[in-house]
Amino acid sequence: MVSPVPSPSPHTEATAAILQSGDVPAGLNVCLGSGPIDVYLSVLSNADADLAARESNYWQQLRTGGAIAGAISVFAANATACKAELGATTTVKAMTSIVFQFRDEGQAERAWESGVFGFPPPPPGQLSPGLIRGTSTGLGLSSFTVDRPSVRLGCWRKSVFIALVVVSNLDLSTFHAATAAIDPRLN
Repeated sequence: MVSPVPSPSPHTEATAAILQSGDVPAGLNVCLGSGPIDVYLSVLSNADADLAARESNYWQQLRTGGAIAGAISVFAANATACKAELGATTTVKAMTSIVFQFRDEGQAERAWESGVFGFPPPPPGQLSPGLIRGTSTGLGLSSFTVDRPSVRLGCWRKSVFIALVVVSNLDLSTFHAATAAIDPRLN
């Protein structure tokens, strides 16, 4: 008699994988629209229609590539950062996390290789200050991090998920804490 193959455990919901209030430092407040990506884009369209249109196009590209769910959380010390382009706030402390779920790992890998929300991975072997690609990031082979004076960014693929974290005007340990909070949720 053949034993049935156990079904894989269900994947974490994208809205549960993004940064939550308990994951961010005191003084950062959740922005209106955080949660499912469609809600965020709707709220953003009232604040900045051009930015919302660009980000809606990015989301549509991911959906065309197999994304079945997406969620975003934005936390900021000042509400002006809630409607800023990712990583564009140079004076306000802010943290953004985005998680996309795909039907399968192949779709997620192809989407990661193509770039997520305007952030393509650097070519293998590219050297520039503050750039790390691959396992040295601590986030797996399909990952890269960028550490610049006011912005830290990480993008990685794990299982059927792609995660993107952008931290503005906060220290490196806060950035690492954010990626460490999300990574184990990506099953």
